[in-house]
Amino acid sequence: MSFPVQANGSSRAVPPSEASFFWRKLSEHRTALWRTASVGLFFLIWEIAGRIPISFAFPTFLETLRAFVTMTLDGSFVAAYAETLQPLVIGITISAIIGIALGIVMGLSRFAEWLAAPVFIVLQAAPMAALIPLITFVYGIGLVSKTLAVIMLALPVIVLNGYKAVRNANPSLVAMCYSFQGNWWQRITKIIIPDASPVIFAGLRLGLAAGFIGVILAELLITPTGIGDLITYHRSVANYAEMYAAVVSIILVSTLTLAALEAFELRVLRPEKRKS
Repeated sequence: MSFPVQANGSSRAVPPSEASFFWRKLSEHRTALWRTASVGLFFLIWEIAGRIPISFAFPTFLETLRAFVTMTLDGSFVAAYAETLQPLVIGITISAIIGIALGIVMGLSRFAEWLAAPVFIVLQAAPMAALIPLITFVYGIGLVSKTLAVIMLALPVIVLNGYKAVRNANPSLVAMCYSFQGNWWQRITKIIIPDASPVIFAGLRLGLAAGFIGVILAELLITPTGIGDLITYHRSVANYAEMYAAVVSIILVSTLTLAALEAFELRVLRPEKRKS
């Protein structure tokens, strides 16, 4: 059976193999198509809601897009993120080093788990937005305060994910190491940590997302600098399109950063998953 197709007033038959190839390629990209359609639908709803309007302070999508392009070209975003990313990078680096080490120790030692796990569980559940202003009274409104805000939100997430990953390492692999007479150090470095690395890295991504929240809260609550200053300033002068553009930039930067980390994990740490 063949499929007739009109082309320049004439018809020709498309072999079934070509049609099946087309549908197969369409099926392979189905997820990307659905994601694109959902994003487009969201922007359409945003544009309609802004034109109704649902609020005088709610700009349309096109107005926000125009403001986003303008702020990108005039260097507003570059200058703002130069200040915002400094405490974020420092805080995430400190949180990653300390958090992964503590998580591994807590996963290997019952005493360390008993001693430290309740502290980080409480820190993760605590309303950090209410605690961030207290940092100001101790450390002022400089870089140290914003870095501590990042650490307060990122560290518990990284620690608890690392702890759970090590504690739930595959017991069959551990038993195999015993059967091959592997020592304690080989069991940790060759079996437990490699098996737990995907969850540890997932905790690092979650910690980075929490760190973004911490640095933005710090800039909104402690000192108006960086991207938080753009949001505060444009809100105060009623430039709502610019304010929403700054918020959208935060979402975009955090999403791209997390996607880059995930791509790095698949390419470097888990190549077998990428091939599959």
